[in-house]
Amino acid sequence: MANFAKSNVPRFSVDVYQNEYLPEGGSEVNAIVTVTATGGGTLGSAVTAPVYPPGGGPSAAVAIMVDCSGSMDYPPAKMLGARDATAAAVDTLRDGTRFAVIGGTHVAKEVYPGGGRLAVADATTREQAKQALRRLSAGGGTAIGTWLRLADRLLSAADVTIRHGILLTDGRNEHESAEDLRATLDACAGRFTCDARGVGTDWEVKEVTGIASALLGTADIVADPAGLAADFTRMMETAMGKEVADVALRVWTPVGTTIRFVKQVAPAVEDLTGRRTEAGPRAGDYPTGSWGDESRDYHLCVTVPPAGLGREMLAARVSLVVPEPGGTAQNLGAQGLVRAVWTDDMTASTAISPQVAHYTGQAELAQAIQKGLDLRKAGDFDGATARLGRAVQLANASGNADTAKLLAKVVDVVDAVTGTVRLKTRVAEADEMTLETRSTKTVRVKK
Repeated sequence: MANFAKSNVPRFSVDVYQNEYLPEGGSEVNAIVTVTATGGGTLGSAVTAPVYPPGGGPSAAVAIMVDCSGSMDYPPAKMLGARDATAAAVDTLRDGTRFAVIGGTHVAKEVYPGGGRLAVADATTREQAKQALRRLSAGGGTAIGTWLRLADRLLSAADVTIRHGILLTDGRNEHESAEDLRATLDACAGRFTCDARGVGTDWEVKEVTGIASALLGTADIVADPAGLAADFTRMMETAMGKEVADVALRVWTPVGTTIRFVKQVAPAVEDLTGRRTEAGPRAGDYPTGSWGDESRDYHLCVTVPPAGLGREMLAARVSLVVPEPGGTAQNLGAQGLVRAVWTDDMTASTAISPQVAHYTGQAELAQAIQKGLDLRKAGDFDGATARLGRAVQLANASGNADTAKLLAKVVDVVDAVTGTVRLKTRVAEADEMTLETRSTKTVRVKK
């Protein structure tokens, strides 16, 4: 089994890309903030974050939630695939990781180890967990909120750095209300992260993506159960690579400045604006979840008070923190500055930052796909054609080849440059669901 522990804690860096110049009377400032974490300390400008004691490493607890509702037996390959995938994930656990397996129906049951506790991963417990998985059978309904609440209870009892969930479902959440699931997600947000997967094509995309969004994880479709084991292994490898939990983007703005939005824009679009928690005078924290060796991009848009030509101001200061109980926070030692400069140079003030332009287009691409698919389902084929045509145009212009391929399974592309398309008369359900589930995935701007 691979060992994903690292000897060094991550080092964070922040880079800001923007056109800081505004015309006379201008007030909107846009910037792309790139945050990079590396465990090897390869970034000379970054500052080591003393998150762990000397010689220590990240400790983790993982809860794997497996759908065991009756529909998992139709076809039987789904239940078999789920058991094999969970076994593969268990095999990927790092020694010392706390873990549990939960069987989910209209109630949540502890499959392993049981007794309201977590097991500690080693050769013996991994084998015991796989033996328990062989006894899993399908039967009952689906109430995903109960699975998440049990996962939260188990994970919260562990004194660990990283708390993570993996959730697999094949059906709609029919045995609890949408309000109950939302209340559960609100209760679990910030307590653990969770990746969610839908297997087959009988589940609801917005439910699965909503779970991942609320819990700062990833969402995807595994249309063929045979692909579950590889997907679960990748998810667990990523989880085992996380080293710092609960990192927040702290944004400070001066008097008179208003934050319009804060969005993650790579590797996927996620609006963080409504998740702000106040962090002192004119500062707020936006949650980003757990980090390993990775890089993400964020779009910050603020409105500043207009100033005279030649004036310059700090529009925002972005830093990285780990909030702690009592309102304190550990600063991770990296920050970026967003500036505003007023000029009468029209060339300077009308130029759009390539990074800002790229990610504005990627966000519009995600919206166009989601709206186009919604209109298609509602029978508004003209509206759907227009929206999906715009999506094809944006995907082509930005070089988002993966999304372009998915769109081509839903529409016939006449001219990608102009976005001229025709809706396909027949679309495989798996293709439509894959496009919807992956609509927020973006490509990085070419710097």
